[in-house]
Amino acid sequence: MNGDPVKILLVEDEPPLLQLIEKYLQRLGFEVETYLRSVDALRNFETAPDGYGMVIADLGMPDMPGDTLLTRMLEIRPDLRILVCSGSPFFIENLPNSLQQQVAFLQKPFVPKMLAEAVRSLLNGHPGNPSAAAH
Repeated sequence: MNGDPVKILLVEDEPPLLQLIEKYLQRLGFEVETYLRSVDALRNFETAPDGYGMVIADLGMPDMPGDTLLTRMLEIRPDLRILVCSGSPFFIENLPNSLQQQVAFLQKPFVPKMLAEAVRSLLNGHPGNPSAAAH
């Protein structure tokens, strides 16, 4: 990295949670771009896919399922790092082997420390299921 803050694209349909996660990530030194709708996030991602170091997305989005959003983003930029945050189960092992190293899952609800660990781990190339280790 060149010293510039990593830019994270955050997609969450609950405004209070979106703002909370955004503020916490900013405190950790990340630049955060937020979206309440998957279609808006995808539209902006398509204009500059290389501008993001990571995407953090909820799966349960009303306008476009999170897994559809993530699949489309990965089609555009296959090396993209993604942190899935959801109250519903998500199984990384169901993804193609080629994608498993760049996707992590964080089960809601989570505490800020768990989010920080998941983001850092994923950016450092050590993804997985941080919420499983926390229990």
